[in-house]
Amino acid sequence: MRRITSLYLGGPDAAMPDALMLMANKRSLCAEKGFVGVFPEDSILVETDPSEAMAREIYMDRVSRMRLADAAILNMTPWRGPNCSVSTAFEVGFMAALGKPVFGYMNVQGEDEAELRNRIENEMGLEVDRQGVWRDGFGGLIEDFGLPEELMLWAEARRLFVIATADIYGDLAGFELCLDAVKLYSD
Repeated sequence: MRRITSLYLGGPDAAMPDALMLMANKRSLCAEKGFVGVFPEDSILVETDPSEAMAREIYMDRVSRMRLADAAILNMTPWRGPNCSVSTAFEVGFMAALGKPVFGYMNVQGEDEAELRNRIENEMGLEVDRQGVWRDGFGGLIEDFGLPEELMLWAEARRLFVIATADIYGDLAGFELCLDAVKLYSD
């Protein structure tokens, strides 16, 4: 097994009101465990105006950071809907394609939100069809495996910790559990 020293730390953290403090806390927790935390937002960009050129520069930089990291800890907390952010889902898939271990955590507001199906029901409503299959408010099939996220994302994570907390965007208990899991995986 390859020793893990650097961790790509993805998720919606940079969009949080206290993003700089949140990222500093995560970086400090990584250092305490002997890891280097690498954030997608650590970039120094050439482009200074929001544009397609800037978007491509950011993309290339983040892909480069994922390639250089030994593993990833991804914040899979639901973001702007019942699922993790689209960018985080991409990061899970990209790291998986590189063959690098992915660890994730998800903060939810209550025990009932630990299952994806319940979050979808809260967002858009659910119904059971004639065959006993769960469908969303638009009639689309719902994966009903009792999992916290879509099965392809859930299955890739070496460990996905789900934490019920009032502070879904600031609680770092799941992140710390991921660090412990990476340490065990790496040693």
